[in-house]
Amino acid sequence: ALPISSLCRARIAATMARAAAAGAMVGSVALASATGTAFTVAVPSAAASEDTATGQQRFLAARPNAARSAAGSSLDVAAGAVLAAAGLAAAAGLRRARRAGAAGAAAARSTVVPVGAPVGFGSSVPAPEQYFRDQLVACRAHLGDSSCPSLEETDEHMKELQAHAKQALAGAAAAMIFTTSMDAAVAYPIFAQQNYANPREYTGKLACANCHLAAKSIDVRLPQAVLPDTIFKTQIEVPAKYGKRRQPTADGTKAPMNVGAIAVMPEGWKLAPKDRLPKVLKKEMKGLAWSPYSKELPNIVVAGPVPGEIYETMVLPVLAPDPNTNDKVQFGKAVMYYGGNRGRGQVYPEGNQSNNNQFFASASGKVTSIDGLKVSIQTSSGETKVQELLPGADIVVQVGEQVNKDDPITTNPNVGGFGQEEKETILQDMNRVYAYCAIAFSIFIAQLTFVLKKKQFEKVQLAEGF
Repeated sequence: ALPISSLCRARIAATMARAAAAGAMVGSVALASATGTAFTVAVPSAAASEDTATGQQRFLAARPNAARSAAGSSLDVAAGAVLAAAGLAAAAGLRRARRAGAAGAAAARSTVVPVGAPVGFGSSVPAPEQYFRDQLVACRAHLGDSSCPSLEETDEHMKELQAHAKQALAGAAAAMIFTTSMDAAVAYPIFAQQNYANPREYTGKLACANCHLAAKSIDVRLPQAVLPDTIFKTQIEVPAKYGKRRQPTADGTKAPMNVGAIAVMPEGWKLAPKDRLPKVLKKEMKGLAWSPYSKELPNIVVAGPVPGEIYETMVLPVLAPDPNTNDKVQFGKAVMYYGGNRGRGQVYPEGNQSNNNQFFASASGKVTSIDGLKVSIQTSSGETKVQELLPGADIVVQVGEQVNKDDPITTNPNVGGFGQEEKETILQDMNRVYAYCAIAFSIFIAQLTFVLKKKQFEKVQLAEGF
């Protein structure tokens, strides 16, 4: 019985090591995928040219989270090293388990027929059964209840292994999805959600205007009155020539403009649930996804960034509250604040400017040299000031040209802007409507009665000769 016990224990250890190695390999692949995709800009390749490396460094300096990205990259590299070490340890344990299994199989070959095939990645003998649970149950039958887990414990252990495998695969999928959409996510309105608990200030200005300095109008249309617990449509139009105009991206290349919107509604008003949306309204939304600003403020919703050519008119489905079930809501006028933006902002939340700006001369003097994105200006005192620009705009000055302080030295690459509008709607009570109809009908009957009585009196006067 001793050789069989050694063999089965070796099989159990091999099963554990094999699961651990698989989890470590999946985690390493997911981390490597996330690191390689998300921080490609932060770590320029050695084969890149000097100009490209310089441009990337400037891009990192222009971005507010450049230092954090580089730090996050080094931390993820360390985490990857830890996972790799865990994988190597699991592989070493698996190799020891395989040797122990082979030794146990050699000792038991003379007395007992082994259960299953020899354990190991490099085994040339095919295994008659590949399911770990069956192998553990078979080992339990040989070992007995005293030295091996029970059948229930074996099933519980297999469930834990499956749960860990699913978590590892889910983490890898989430890392891939996050890294593929990272460029689109690092934009409005995520900056406002991270830095402002409430996007509307006491003055009425929305937080979006702090970074999007250019002003352009929007058009908002919604019903004049709505009934409680009903879904109505709000249209937010963000007009621009999206087919012709292009905005500079973070590296200076031109790309189509994106749009985003925000709606600040009174307490109790919220985004309409998907299961209650009519098919016609779903079709008008064109797949646009709205989301609450935060868990604490479901009455504030945001959308974007999305392509402006498709979503020039953004449809927002709103669910009106019911004062009969919500004591905090009353019938009457409700004021709503809407904001719409097209294009990138001019200022990051940390206060440093983006490359979507027009640059001006920092001093008066003569332009002595233009080296890429560096413009050197020699002042009248002989001092040379080097002004470093960001990629995206075109330099409009030439060497030898005289400039004054605050004169534009680049074009204005910004083609977008932010707009804000205030609208009102009435949460109507049907009892008030019924009362108004009753009063209006009674007034109509009274007026009609007066007119008929007057006609009757005139006929009586004519008949009597008056």
